[in-house]
Amino acid sequence: MRPARLPASVKRITEARLWSSFHYAFAGIVYATRTQPNMRTHLVLGALVLLATLYLRLQRLYVVTIILLIGFVIALELVNTAIESVVDLMTVAHHPLAKIAKDTAAGAVLVASVVAAVVGYLIFYEGITANGNRVYTAVAQAPPNIVFITLGIVAIGTIFAKAYMGRGSILQGGAVSGHAALAFSGATLIALLAPSLLVAVIAFFLAFLVSQSRVEAGIHSTLEVFLGAVLGAGVSYAIFLFIRAPHVL
Repeated sequence: MRPARLPASVKRITEARLWSSFHYAFAGIVYATRTQPNMRTHLVLGALVLLATLYLRLQRLYVVTIILLIGFVIALELVNTAIESVVDLMTVAHHPLAKIAKDTAAGAVLVASVVAAVVGYLIFYEGITANGNRVYTAVAQAPPNIVFITLGIVAIGTIFAKAYMGRGSILQGGAVSGHAALAFSGATLIALLAPSLLVAVIAFFLAFLVSQSRVEAGIHSTLEVFLGAVLGAGVSYAIFLFIRAPHVL
């Protein structure tokens, strides 16, 4: 027998809850970026490290390792922020156990950061001294890393913009449209990497449709969508020029 299909109302409720869970999660990221200096430091350093992986054309395994380490450190910083908030909520007066909870949570972030720094040093040392044996020398191998890392950096830039403007999450609302930023980032990369003018035109047309849908839905103003498009396209083009520049190594 075929399994019973979920009623349409139950399906809509499930989808709404899933969307809300993403919304709340990104709201937490924006809050931590806005209020925690360490979170901002981790994001900036993460973006710089990702740029370095492109410049050195590190092997994909190394790039994956770097991305996992960055995500691990940022995730622990979010957990640390959550623990501090809960401790502040539960205690009014200074308490030794509250101090222990905060200190150990901060210690976990410190340990992860040190480990990430050591592993990162070993990876980049290998990439710098391998004289091409451990790095990508063919430009054709670079685009996959360029695309994913550039989109990640654009997302980080969007988080910073929304955090400093004080409203919106990365998925909905705010002073800069994250959808427009990512859409125009992807379109710019396609235009720079694809040999076909037609493909580039189609990519920008789809990015325009994504941006227009945000305005039509009343989620963003035209200015907010424009700022997102400029952020996505500008960052993508800057990264492309950066990795195409002559290497000094």
